[in-house]
Amino acid sequence: MDLKAHIRDIPDFPEPGIVFRDITPLLKEPDALHFVIDSLADVFGPSQIDYVCGIESRGFIVGAPLACKLSCGFVPIRKPGKLPAAVHSCAYTLEYGTNSLEIHQDAFASGSGCRVLIVDDLLATGGTAAAANMLVEKAGGTLVGFGFIIELTFLGGRLRLPGDVPVAVLVSY
Repeated sequence: MDLKAHIRDIPDFPEPGIVFRDITPLLKEPDALHFVIDSLADVFGPSQIDYVCGIESRGFIVGAPLACKLSCGFVPIRKPGKLPAAVHSCAYTLEYGTNSLEIHQDAFASGSGCRVLIVDDLLATGGTAAAANMLVEKAGGTLVGFGFIIELTFLGGRLRLPGDVPVAVLVSY
């Protein structure tokens, strides 16, 4: 399936000079959304995933149905102040600023080494995904891979990710 046909370019969003790759047209097309979930499940299904971690907010849209498809749990990685229990936090830089993410301290069974897949809609500079990886490690999980709908290859985000885990990308720009 040609996923690029379902991704809209929004120039100068959220700041001048940035081209935002909007997946909302993809999300409203059932065949395209099924293709995304099925494609990521095909890559990571043999890995025996215990949890899918979705990064706020579009990672939730992909992560929850992927977790259902893989018959595993879903753990949200959220922006500060959104999780109600004790959290681990990690600050990071992104393409146009800085931010931080949080995960519940009890997201995984303590010391369990649960096998975790991190998913999001976009890999750009890699800061968000690298921060999510640090949070998974702080919470006691073992990263087994990253899954993204889109990668902006010219920003070199893969270089910030661990080289020993698979990175699945469905569309590259």
